[in-house]
Amino acid sequence: MLYALLTVLLVALDQTVKYLVRAHIPLGGSVPFLPHVMDFTYVQNTGAAFSIFAQHTWLLTLLSLAVSVLLILALVRGWVTRTRPGRLCLTLVLAGAVGNLIDRALFGFVTDMFETLFIHFAVFNVADICVVVGGIGFCAYYLFLYDKLEGKEAPR
Repeated sequence: MLYALLTVLLVALDQTVKYLVRAHIPLGGSVPFLPHVMDFTYVQNTGAAFSIFAQHTWLLTLLSLAVSVLLILALVRGWVTRTRPGRLCLTLVLAGAVGNLIDRALFGFVTDMFETLFIHFAVFNVADICVVVGGIGFCAYYLFLYDKLEGKEAPR
């Protein structure tokens, strides 16, 4: 239940920020956020990370849906992990997948807004942050804690 609530809260945060950006910043426009660090820049991304597969939004929508369903099943049935740290990481990935799935299904693109100013990097959103933090967290969990917390040897 806790993981479902966290997923809903993160998706709501993601969708709220995206709505505010679409409502208040013109496409391609920027608003200062953190001086010399980050701006809000409204970008529509029809692809995945770094705009790959930009011409295949429908495929990314189906993939996001499939990944979301698998993550829900993995969390509910404990397929991958039964511990809090592992489930928290999967919950973050799920929230990010659902947040971007909503955009793709409703608009045909994902709304991105965080643009780093100190380094040239892809513009990203809250859902992307969830996927990256959850994915890296789960990899670290699997590499360093899985054996200890799950009580069994990790597959090699």
